[in-house]
Amino acid sequence: MWLMYPQQMPYPVRPYPPVTWGRGAVGTVGVGRDDQVSGEAVALDLPAASFGLRILSGVIDLILGYLVLILGIYLSFKLAYDVDDALFGACLTVSTVVAFAAVPTTWETLTRGKTLGHVILGLRTVRDDAGPIRFRHALTRAMIGVVEIYTFFGVPAMICAAVNRRNKRIGDLVAGTYVIRERFKISLPEPIPMPPALVLWARAADIAALPDPLAVSVRQFLNRREAYNPAARSALAERLIFAIAPFVAPAPPPQAPAEDVLAAVMAARRERDSARLAREDRLRTRLLR
Repeated sequence: MWLMYPQQMPYPVRPYPPVTWGRGAVGTVGVGRDDQVSGEAVALDLPAASFGLRILSGVIDLILGYLVLILGIYLSFKLAYDVDDALFGACLTVSTVVAFAAVPTTWETLTRGKTLGHVILGLRTVRDDAGPIRFRHALTRAMIGVVEIYTFFGVPAMICAAVNRRNKRIGDLVAGTYVIRERFKISLPEPIPMPPALVLWARAADIAALPDPLAVSVRQFLNRREAYNPAARSALAERLIFAIAPFVAPAPPPQAPAEDVLAAVMAARRERDSARLAREDRLRTRLLR
């Protein structure tokens, strides 16, 4: 198939609308809202904890909170019941704050997002951008948890998690966090092989860094192309060729199949990223000696 790139055409090329492949597609091609992109142009989804795991983790934390409260009440009776009513009331108040707010906030802050239930079940609380939570996130979750979990025994939290895509409770919505499964094995597909006929061109070509959504879109097409009918497969290949053309120079050899060009670009991208990471690793090794 003869390919003509935008710079070879005598007329302007109208840009194609974005592709909406995969789950949770947004205004970019191929990448969902929960996805992070690896160097292999693979969208990695940080899996949110299931509704059942959230409930079980919450029950464990609820039990821990009430045990701490019972211990605080016991100490309050021992230390202040026979001394002064005001002091006894203050001790009870402090015990409640420590059990329901201070302990979970401190625990989540020090463990970067883990409660006792999370530790047991292999979960972790992260920010919406998948980064580690900080003190303000833990405090917000704990303060709202006093109402939604301890005051109403978790009913508002369960209702909110049941209707939320990431199984978030109200505290997660306010704090901008969600809970992920930490014990999760990510399986990566096989790398795209370099077409032998385009090895020399790909290694000599100037291939700029592709935007992550575009790289993921090309990767998904190459992995799924056998499932398309010939007409759709050809149309999608040409569509992606137009999308990557501004990032590649010079143009590939005339009559090069579109799918081979896409595969060559992805394979070259992988080889160059691997070489760059190897150089950086050697540099770090020399500097740390």
